[in-house]
Amino acid sequence: MAEMAGGLTEQRFAQRVYDSLQAVSCPLVEDLYLQEEESKLELLCSPSILRTDILAWICCRVSPKFAATKASSAESKDPHSLEKRMAAMGQELLLCRADELDLIRGQTSPQRQLHFLEQLLSFIPGRKTSAAPGGDVEPLLSELFSAENALRLRQMLQPSLDPWPAHIETLQEVPESPRGELPDVSELLQSTQAELELLQSKCDFLNAEEKNPTFSSSSLRLAAGDLHQQMTTFGHLYEADLGVYCGRDLPSFSSESDIFQRVHQKLMVCNTELEMQKETSAASESVSEEVKRLQTEARYWSRGQKHTLPNQLEEITRRIGNIASQLDTR
Repeated sequence: MAEMAGGLTEQRFAQRVYDSLQAVSCPLVEDLYLQEEESKLELLCSPSILRTDILAWICCRVSPKFAATKASSAESKDPHSLEKRMAAMGQELLLCRADELDLIRGQTSPQRQLHFLEQLLSFIPGRKTSAAPGGDVEPLLSELFSAENALRLRQMLQPSLDPWPAHIETLQEVPESPRGELPDVSELLQSTQAELELLQSKCDFLNAEEKNPTFSSSSLRLAAGDLHQQMTTFGHLYEADLGVYCGRDLPSFSSESDIFQRVHQKLMVCNTELEMQKETSAASESVSEEVKRLQTEARYWSRGQKHTLPNQLEEITRRIGNIASQLDTR
């Protein structure tokens, strides 16, 4: 009986994958009622049409778009089209290579096939595992506490720090640098201070600001000159223009309040007259246009002839003249 990594045999591994298929309600295994682990191992790890259908069903559950791929593969002339597409999907999920068709067909070792099926089942959304709690931790613990890992486990529990190598210890030994005497800079500082004092004594404005930093005679003189110039300019302007208006008496306002009402009424009457004149002008223009249109526009008269009004009047005048001349001759 072959034993896999983690202490699981092929039969137990096949049982776990078979239980996972039942947990995701795979319709292809619900009616099989397999009891022996050997039968389940043969179903999952031997080439057969049922195994291919189970693998295709898992791919459809992982990616619903794979159903269309499966349908197009059935119409393809390539008999291995479905296997190639399942291998390509496995490559996208980082489970196998695209050229591992023997894994898809079930022609590799049972360990490799069962591991591939279990990983592929883990990608089904909302999958509930049927393995017992701690089933995945038990192989890890058995491997951790195995005899070959006892020394490493002891080192992990009781770590010890090795001494530093010789070349690192040499680098850590930093020799003490001899303390040199500081150069005497007192003479340099004294000469610099003397030069600064000499420069300050030559600047009178610095001394004035030190005595009264908020008051300066030059700034006061400048401000007084500006004020005098502005007052002189305003005096000339007042005498020339503003004085005449400032000497007038205050205007007297009427105490009668109905003056505004009378003014308002007169303004309303004025507006009404203006509107009447506007309407009269518009009516006059309309009449003028109508008369002009009658004089220039030709119309049909009693005899069915089209003439303008002046021509028709001339015709009527001519007829009346003819009738009058005939009456005179009689």
